[in-house]
Amino acid sequence: MTATNQNPDAPNRHSAQAVLDSHVHFWDPRRIGYPWLSEAPPLNRPFTPEAFDAFRPRGTSVIFVEAGRAEQHAPAEIEWVRSESEQHPWIAGAVAHVPLEDPASAETMIRRYADDPFVVGVRRNIQDEPAGFTADAGFRAGVRLLGEAGLPFDACVREHQLAELTELAAACPGTTIVLDHLGKPKSAAPGQSPWRQALRRLAERGNVVCKLSGVATEIDPSTPRPAVISLLHEVLNAFGAERCLYGSDWPVMTLATSYEDWFDLVHDALSAYPTAIADAVLRTNAQRVYRARAIPSDDTRPELS
Repeated sequence: MTATNQNPDAPNRHSAQAVLDSHVHFWDPRRIGYPWLSEAPPLNRPFTPEAFDAFRPRGTSVIFVEAGRAEQHAPAEIEWVRSESEQHPWIAGAVAHVPLEDPASAETMIRRYADDPFVVGVRRNIQDEPAGFTADAGFRAGVRLLGEAGLPFDACVREHQLAELTELAAACPGTTIVLDHLGKPKSAAPGQSPWRQALRRLAERGNVVCKLSGVATEIDPSTPRPAVISLLHEVLNAFGAERCLYGSDWPVMTLATSYEDWFDLVHDALSAYPTAIADAVLRTNAQRVYRARAIPSDDTRPELS
């Protein structure tokens, strides 16, 4: 998959249907610190709701997902996005950072967010944590508390961590776990692979759902389009379409593809399914998992056609 320029005036199949993008980031390094951006120069600039709105297709709402800001800025990040949602009502909710490994802080923040209709989930990014991190009793207590509070847990892990995530899901059956980015497979090559085997075992846990997001920046950019679609079909078959959510991972995904092209690829993967199932993946599954408010009216935005 190669990067292409995003053209807000280009026709695409996204324009005429209601979509809830379950995985979008915003950041403004002038306001809040994001340490990791120093290692990603193309992304080390503001990516704001205003910038997203410049090309946002008609009918598209989004779930904001915490973006790896400095630990002490986690509450400020949510408040900034909340204030932005007043001008951009298509921001349907936010997945906030909570240090789940810190029982005292986690309990305080989770109880606060449980009463906050704008916060629809929690993520503690664990992709770079050492083996065994999720087996910690304090961390698991925090994940269980999320279930009690009615908040799903977004799990951003790498391929080698899928088995550990399966154990976490089994230990926390009352919490919905949302697997980000297909579990970051290293390759879309056909045939058996450690990722495919681990994904199928994870999918056996009924409290886990999966986002069709973020894979473009993980696999070889020269991967043929049919191979990527096959990868998405692997996830849809493992979890069932009722447990899959569409997500873009904007703006990180712009390192490998465009917003329009990624949507079209997912749309093609869903073309083998009835319209009602495709609509569930593109919209209603995310509304259910995140208990997100209804997509706002968008009549003032012209269709892209």
